[in-house]
Amino acid sequence: MLRRTQTIYVTLDAFLSPRGKVLHRFERLLEGLSEHEFPCVLLTSWTRAQLDEPRRRLGHDAPFIGEGGSGVYLPEDYFHLKSGNTIRLGRFTCIPVAKPQPAAAEALEDLAADLNTSIVPLRSLSPRELRENTGLPQSEAEQIRMRDFDELFFFAGPSDAEITKFSEEAKLRGLTLQRSGGFWSISCGGDYAKCIREIGGLYDRAIRAHALKVGVAVTARDDVSTQVSADSAIRSLKVVCDRMFLLTERNPNVRLELDTAGAIAEEESAGAEPESSGIELSKEHRNRNAFHLHSPDLWDTVLADILARK
Repeated sequence: MLRRTQTIYVTLDAFLSPRGKVLHRFERLLEGLSEHEFPCVLLTSWTRAQLDEPRRRLGHDAPFIGEGGSGVYLPEDYFHLKSGNTIRLGRFTCIPVAKPQPAAAEALEDLAADLNTSIVPLRSLSPRELRENTGLPQSEAEQIRMRDFDELFFFAGPSDAEITKFSEEAKLRGLTLQRSGGFWSISCGGDYAKCIREIGGLYDRAIRAHALKVGVAVTARDDVSTQVSADSAIRSLKVVCDRMFLLTERNPNVRLELDTAGAIAEEESAGAEPESSGIELSKEHRNRNAFHLHSPDLWDTVLADILARK
């Protein structure tokens, strides 16, 4: 633990298919971090039951933050130091941030009834309906509703205005409402930022110093600022972490290159001597905090940037 000067926090869901297949060669990042003894904490909307098999295949033995920021799951005997508020959940010691079930189920029922909003909780679906709505085999579909904290549901035909009102009222009641794949998630107090601070505090105590927090997240939108605002996990990483890396579906430097080319063209048309002879950007002028998700050297580049700040 004394050598762990950085902790890496990664939004996991973009790196797993609905059936738990690992995407985008994510295992390469974990292998590189393991080699340098940097722990990688996973942030996910998935349950501990859903994560069992993917974590086993990835060889992931560090903590993870599950169910949309509802709690920090610590593998057995991972820390000798413990947080003051913990509960036992299966093989894990959990630091709860949200209230355990059935608090979320009851809060959802009350909120929907008070607003006269038609909702369908996943726990109310028959096995056949669950398979049809998730597209998963029965055993895997059942893992989705084996939840410790949050409640998954979908709206049954309300307007956008009704969903907005539902969201606003949930916030007033101290509830956390998030999109979770094709469903909605509601919890009594889920908060990724609080989870990161909890686990970050344990790492700091273990090494008796501040372990730098490095966030790694995937954004599917071209407008990164909009994605950060809309995605609670990315927003929390941006607020809490010392450094933040965004992996984008499109090459984040293409826009910079096009802008540079446009500026050169304007200078030439005005008869001025252009400052650059081409659109190739130096490393110093590229966006250091954004990486192309589909780049063949993605993880080598990300790891190099992480290691540059040992």
